[in-house]
Amino acid sequence: MLTRRGLMRSAFAAVAAPMFADVPPIGQLKSRRAEARPIPNTERLARVERARRLMRENHLDAIAVAGGSSLFYFSGIRWGLSERLFVMIVPAEGDPFFVSPAFEKDRAIEQIAGGPFPSARILTWEEDVSPYRVVAKAFTERHLATARIGIEEHMPFVFADGIGKALPGGAIVTATPVTAGCRMIKSNNELTLMRLANEITLEAFEAAWKSLRDGMAAQEFASIIAEAHRRLGFEGEADVFVGEGAALPHGSRRPQVIRESSIVLIDGGCRVEGYHSDITRTFVVGKPTDKMKRVFDIVRQAQSAALAAARPGVRCEAVDAAARQVIAAGGYGPGYRYFTHRIGHGIGLDEHEWPYLTAANTLQKDGQSIALAPQMTFSDEPGIYIPGEFGIRLEDDMHILEGGAEWFTAQSASLEAPFGSR
Repeated sequence: MLTRRGLMRSAFAAVAAPMFADVPPIGQLKSRRAEARPIPNTERLARVERARRLMRENHLDAIAVAGGSSLFYFSGIRWGLSERLFVMIVPAEGDPFFVSPAFEKDRAIEQIAGGPFPSARILTWEEDVSPYRVVAKAFTERHLATARIGIEEHMPFVFADGIGKALPGGAIVTATPVTAGCRMIKSNNELTLMRLANEITLEAFEAAWKSLRDGMAAQEFASIIAEAHRRLGFEGEADVFVGEGAALPHGSRRPQVIRESSIVLIDGGCRVEGYHSDITRTFVVGKPTDKMKRVFDIVRQAQSAALAAARPGVRCEAVDAAARQVIAAGGYGPGYRYFTHRIGHGIGLDEHEWPYLTAANTLQKDGQSIALAPQMTFSDEPGIYIPGEFGIRLEDDMHILEGGAEWFTAQSASLEAPFGSR
């Protein structure tokens, strides 16, 4: 699946990468691919059982999951979204089944065979047949013609609409309380993969930083970061923003060159068995100004305040508020004036996923935002963005423990030594 960062890559990366592949420190990096352990099928079976419990709690008879991260989460199947319906149906009672384009059946069988439901039924539809009628017939045969069907949030509207029209006696509702309810609590296996992903990205960032030189184009530096990830055995990337470009949280498309005393912001990550890292480091080539150092210190304190506030039972918005108060007290408030985005987001199989560290998200009927719980994982990424000057953001991923929270990676030490505390 293409990410925002992936879309911003250019052909330059393919040309530049070989230039640095055998140059220290990039050339000294060793693959860590063997450290990644796939999620076992026993865990995927347990996920489906948890989903069924949540279905019953939310009065759902089944959930429908199309291609993407939730399909991979429950089945181990890697299948992208297209205009053709491929869907996994998980009933609250009974065996899961799949609906696939007929010409894709063999590919589907191959992937399903390696997952937790190797003998699952596969219903197919030819190109001149409505796939939604196939889905409706399957529900009707299972006495679910009037079912409440939960639709996974990333499923295209055309699929959900088609299923709903083919089952006029049923009800199409959101499956998010089920899918997010499962996915936002990570297992120990998931945490291990996420820790590895974070270690990989920080190692790649540090190797690229040591390769940086005055006059380098931001695009060239991004290609070095990507090559460092590849040398470590994984696909990864980063956005690189320089000077005024760093004052825009997601940067500028204008060409940027790294010069002496420039603020450089790198924001990126990799995927290990599908699990994401998301790290931001901001540093200066040469000597930072006093203003830059003061802003860095405020952002670092805000990041620490968010970590300290993150503990089981705390509402998501309280973590955001803890960081925002530090930034406002430092003279860069009120509200979203200079810290223009939330403090963080859930992370896992999606780079951004439930829950979000802001008040504006709820899975609960009382309308309150989600309370943190052990084994949740988040980014912690405060920033201060001064238009026309520079921006500073620090980001590390954290996970919630029984009595607090901890980062997967150590905080940045300073603008001059962003990896000094490793």
